[in-house]
Amino acid sequence: MQIAQETEGEAVILALTGQLDSSAAQSAETTLSAALGAGSPQLVLDMSGLDYISSAGLRVLLVVAKKAQQAKGKMALCGLSPNVREVFSVSGFDTIFSIQPDRAAAIAAVR
Repeated sequence: MQIAQETEGEAVILALTGQLDSSAAQSAETTLSAALGAGSPQLVLDMSGLDYISSAGLRVLLVVAKKAQQAKGKMALCGLSPNVREVFSVSGFDTIFSIQPDRAAAIAAVR
C-alpha cells in the first residue's frame, strides 16, 4: 500500500494505491492521521489506485473521518473502483462518507 500526498488550496489530497487490508491498516491510519494533524482538516482520499479494501481498511477510514469531524473538518472520497464501491455499498459505508465521482468534485465537497 502506498499513499502519496499533495495539497490543493486548503485541501490535502491523499492518493491511495494498492490494497488497504489488515496488513496495511496501521501504517495507513498513521499516515492519514498525520495528514490531519498537519493542520488542514480538509481531506480528499483519491482511491482510484486502490484495488481492494477490507473491513480493517474501512475501520481506518472511519477512525480518520471521526478525527476530521472532531477537528471541524471534512473528508471526501473519490475514484472508487467498482469492486471497492461494492464493499462500501454492502457495508453501508456509502451512506456515511461523501463519495464523489472525481477529484475536482471531492475537493469542492470539502470546501
